[in-house]
Amino acid sequence: MADTPRVSLCCLPTPLHRLPRLSEMLGIELWIKRDDLTGFAMGGNKGRKLEYIVADILASGADTVVTCGSSQSNFVRQLGAACAMHGLECHAVVMDLPRPDGTEPIGEPMAMGGNLLLDTYFRVRVHKVADGGWSELEAAAGSLAAQLAAEGKRVRIVPLGGSGPFGALAFWNAAHELQAQFEGRFDYVVTASSSGSTQTGLTCGFHGSATKVIGMSSDPEPEIADDMSAISHQLAAVHPLSPALSSEDFTFRLDWVGPGYGVASQAGNEALSLMATTEGIMLDPIYSAKAFAGLVAMAKAGELSGSVCFWHTGGTPVLFAYGEIAG
Repeated sequence: MADTPRVSLCCLPTPLHRLPRLSEMLGIELWIKRDDLTGFAMGGNKGRKLEYIVADILASGADTVVTCGSSQSNFVRQLGAACAMHGLECHAVVMDLPRPDGTEPIGEPMAMGGNLLLDTYFRVRVHKVADGGWSELEAAAGSLAAQLAAEGKRVRIVPLGGSGPFGALAFWNAAHELQAQFEGRFDYVVTASSSGSTQTGLTCGFHGSATKVIGMSSDPEPEIADDMSAISHQLAAVHPLSPALSSEDFTFRLDWVGPGYGVASQAGNEALSLMATTEGIMLDPIYSAKAFAGLVAMAKAGELSGSVCFWHTGGTPVLFAYGEIAG
């Protein structure tokens, strides 16, 4: 929406180009939307969301931001960069991810690679907590925010992954950005999906068209469709052009999650290698590689046809915390 406050972080539109070798291999017209090339804090889809989230934080008068996520959170990395650009103090409550084989949480020095290393450069105050669930992590972030507020700081809590109406609005706009770049229409748009606002925004943006948005889950939580419906209603409340959708309006696949969130999968690793060796593009093992594994499997099964856009959500820095999966 034109009158929604927004700061400039990303170089938009991000590139869109065809993948000729994979198109021939899979029997579809395959294109890739390069949100790994936003030009902001080493790229990734979270930058789009942060243009609205940071504008809202600045308007609130906050001087301190608290969020939470995994120790390799792409959102924490990009939020930290945005806070650095605008003179905001950034705190992140994080828990370690499992090792790539899923056996135990990553410990030092591996945890200092990838996004966590970049967090230190952006001066994110990282608060590690014991491994647990998302609800425990969010509760710990709330406790930290209360502590900082008691110290006199003007605190704003940013939800996990930046999920919410601002994130969805960013991807409602992104859907229209894609439509303006492509002559004709895509039959399918395939993207990684986790906290929900990316897929919500894309689904709302393409609602009423012949383009079907498919979210490939990186998290084994089937209730995410209900979360996306709720986000779509929040978006419709602030952006009347966007529809309020039911959970049945979202196509959400759990088939390629693998061992669990934050654990690389065999199918994802094979898809990562396939993209690298055929098109020279790097995916990340936690989100985009699993999503691309799903796309490849669906194309081979005849579940995808015509023109397909793979939305690359970024996450490249995570590769440098998962070197042991290379081979």
